[in-house]
Amino acid sequence: MGGNDAGRSIFTYDTLVHALSGAAGSVIAMATFFPLDTVRSRLQLEENREAKNTLAMIRELTSKEGPHTLYRGMVPVLQSLCASNFVYFYTFHGLKMLRSRRNQTARNDLLVASIAGVINVLTTTPLWVVNTRLKMKGINSVNEKNNNDYNTLYDGLLHIWKFEGLEKLWAGTLPSLLLVANPAIQFMTYESIKRRVSASSGIQPSAWVFFAIGAIAKTVATTLTYPLQLIQTKLRHGHKYPDLSPNAGTIQIFFYILKKQGLLGLYKGMEAKLLQTVLTAALMFLTYEKISRFVFRILLHRPIVR
Repeated sequence: MGGNDAGRSIFTYDTLVHALSGAAGSVIAMATFFPLDTVRSRLQLEENREAKNTLAMIRELTSKEGPHTLYRGMVPVLQSLCASNFVYFYTFHGLKMLRSRRNQTARNDLLVASIAGVINVLTTTPLWVVNTRLKMKGINSVNEKNNNDYNTLYDGLLHIWKFEGLEKLWAGTLPSLLLVANPAIQFMTYESIKRRVSASSGIQPSAWVFFAIGAIAKTVATTLTYPLQLIQTKLRHGHKYPDLSPNAGTIQIFFYILKKQGLLGLYKGMEAKLLQTVLTAALMFLTYEKISRFVFRILLHRPIVR
């Protein structure tokens, strides 16, 4: 395939539709289940908070801090998620178009999803660093002194760059790169199950089938990678361990938690994380499939391109 053909394969209307549909689906899904993400953040970052079940946590936060606390930092999270999923879906489907459509296998999906994940991490990590801090603003943080002067994503990027240095905007990049395995496993599982379902039934799967496939895919990915997600959150926000260096890295934090809290410490908040990510991913895939198919059918009068 020549350079011009490759360029036309990546920069196409089809790829743009996939990217916009993925971004829209992720925003709708996250907005729907955002309180679950708040519970997950609080359990991961507040060491003295008892790991209660998700419903009990929601009731406790609402009664003590008010309903608004469940939606703290929602706007920057949605902005970051929109940008992140646009990059991911665009790269994933653009790269898939460079490979033979007749040779779509789980291994190829895993490779393409991994490359898309690395590109996504390197370009959007600063957005997630800022929104993690905004989400926890006002909640006893080692970075609290740096959080008082900004309330938006853009101001946060400039503030951290100016007062903490450019490297702080990429805090947690190592576990993020390792966590490329999460969406890679998720997309590989999703695409593999969807192909099998479509092949066995011979008809287009229903919306609820897409929802179920998305839920299964995310459950597998989250269960396998949760400890890295916990450490990633602490690196972005700043850990609160008094006898550990503020600049501690991924390996140091991992072994510190393992030593002090045992294996269960690496899975604190996982119930809330599973509930949030599984429901969000399932709704995201359902919405993405519906939006993209609608656009292709109405505007192009042809079936979706895979």
